[in-house]
This record gives sequence, C-alpha cells and structure tokens, in this order.
Amino acid sequence: MKYEDEKILDRLREMEKLKRSNNILAGPIIINGQSYVFEERSFFEDRLKMHVPSIFTPMPKHLQKIKYPHEQRPEMILTNDLGSVDVTLNRVDQTLQDEWVEQLTSGMKAMMKNMNPAHVFYEEKIEEIHGKQIGYFDFKSPALDQPIYHNMFYFELEGKTVMGTFCCPYKQYAEWRDVALQMIRTIQTVDEAEKEGYE
Repeated sequence: MKYEDEKILDRLREMEKLKRSNNILAGPIIINGQSYVFEERSFFEDRLKMHVPSIFTPMPKHLQKIKYPHEQRPEMILTNDLGSVDVTLNRVDQTLQDEWVEQLTSGMKAMMKNMNPAHVFYEEKIEEIHGKQIGYFDFKSPALDQPIYHNMFYFELEGKTVMGTFCCPYKQYAEWRDVALQMIRTIQTVDEAEKEGYE
C-alpha cells in the first residue's frame, strides 16, 4: 500500500510541475528547485535588449579565464551564482545581413561537427523574431566533470554579427532548454535611427 501511495504522490508532483507556468514573461518560474524572475536587460550601448534571469550577473574576470580559457572570450558573460549556467553575447567584426543568417548558422554547426565529432546535435532552426532573423542550434558536449548543454544563436546588429550562447550542465538540460529558447525569442535590436528617436 505504501508503494502505491508513493506512486500517487509522484504522479501528483509531476502534474503540479506541468501546471506551473513556464512562461518567462508571466512571472517567476522554478528551475531545478530555484525561483527565477526574468527582466529585460540592455547590451551594447542599448542597441540590444533581451530578457535574462534577474539574478544573473557579469562573470568575474578570474572565473572567465577558467571557464573561457581562450583569449577571445565573449564580451558579455552573465552567469548564476554558481557560475554553472551562462548566457554570453559577443559582437564579431564580420558583415552580416538578415538573409545570410541561415547560411551562417548551418555553416557554424557544420564547422563544430567537423571539429568536435563527440558533440551530439539536436535542433537547428531559423526564426523571425521582432522582424529579425535569428538562427540557432543546440547540442551536448563532453566535459571533464559532466556533459554541457549549449544553445548557440546568431543574428545581425548594425550590419555586423552577434553570436550568443546559453549553456548549463546537461543534467539540467530538460528544465532549461525551453527557457533558453524563450530568452532568445525576447531579443530586440535598436538601430541607430530608432535609438535617436527614443532620446
């Protein structure tokens, strides 16, 4: 009888989990037992807006050097208090137009596949978000202690390329994947003319 009760309790917990709102714009959501509120932040002199967890802060330089050891690390690295879940944004001095985003996304995925055959790739997609083409793909990569889940995304800002990444421990992938996509879908860019109109 006790076993049956435990099964019922487990089922009720699962149903409660499904009922909980996972819309990042509708209020706090629970991920891995922690409550997250998402807020709009501005980047690159207010030319880019995106919703991210309010508790995410810029990663300290000494941690950046460990987690992103190459010299060309992203311009912006936001992370949780453990440094285990990150959102990065990086402007690249490479010309890009909306029409080229699909080609760039598939080209980057192909290059990563060739360089890292151990990566397991999932979805590749181009979406029109606030009138802008944004391409992304996600994958699992091996790491020293545990595999990592990544979603890499690409879009144009003022004629140049912006590359972004979301990453978390793979064991948290199921809880973060849809949330990462929702964050990507909040991306809005403000070109110079629009920016002047706001002032």
